[in-house]
Amino acid sequence: MAAPFGAVLLREDQGALVSVEVMPFSRPLIPPGSPVLEEAVRQFEAYFEDPRWTLTLPLLGRGTRFQQLVWNALKAIPVGEARSYGRLSAVLGSGPRAVAGACRANEVPIIIPCHRVVSGQGLGGYCGRLSGPYLDIKRWLLRHEGYAVS
Repeated sequence: MAAPFGAVLLREDQGALVSVEVMPFSRPLIPPGSPVLEEAVRQFEAYFEDPRWTLTLPLLGRGTRFQQLVWNALKAIPVGEARSYGRLSAVLGSGPRAVAGACRANEVPIIIPCHRVVSGQGLGGYCGRLSGPYLDIKRWLLRHEGYAVS
């Protein structure tokens, strides 16, 4: 689907969303092929209009126990706010690199808002990248949600 920053590729399996891939470039639009994908497109469009929209889509549970713990902490970060890797790791009794690794393993960004996690020295990474157009997507998402980004 088209997104304000490029495109979002949604994948579904067994009636649940399994991945959300954010892309800094446009792609040919592919019509949703299932009710889950149709609902996902509808909800993402609503989120792009209103950042306070809550995405409530069925997700196929994946990830290690630690990753699930981090992802639940990410979902608790309010819209318009961010947390540092260090602050999250202190709360979770872990290290910042482990939190960053769990963020990088997140297959459903935006739904699990890893963009709300920043470095103590700046923006940090996004989608496993520390520079380039994916950080522009992170900036767009944070600004869209009302978080001040330089």
